[in-house]
Amino acid sequence: MNDAGPLSEYLVLSRGKWDADLPPARIQAAIDAFYVWHEQCMAEGRMRDGQRLGREGRRVSRRGTTDGPFAESKEVIGGYWTILANSLEEAAALAAENPCIACGLELEIRPIDPERARADVPSNETPSAD
Repeated sequence: MNDAGPLSEYLVLSRGKWDADLPPARIQAAIDAFYVWHEQCMAEGRMRDGQRLGREGRRVSRRGTTDGPFAESKEVIGGYWTILANSLEEAAALAAENPCIACGLELEIRPIDPERARADVPSNETPSAD
């Protein structure tokens, strides 16, 4: 990490499931290594804490509130945390050090937009023109 200016925030979403053929001891070793790595990154000021997500959930829309459906199981979000970095590339490089990747989990890294939403500025929620 360089000191080129104020750091930007990047949301990291832990996706997927553990490889089905791995023994629980191998998965636990990756989890333990993750917590050591994560604590070190937080102590260095490169990450902020996050949380695992519970298995239950609700979807709320103009049609009401339902128990789902949610994304396919391969797209399950298991948890989140925040990386502080100078660029998306730097954030992705740090996330690539996560020991849990070797056991089947995938990470999605997204910049956190510091600006308030506006209807006249394109965003993720803006319908595409195609």
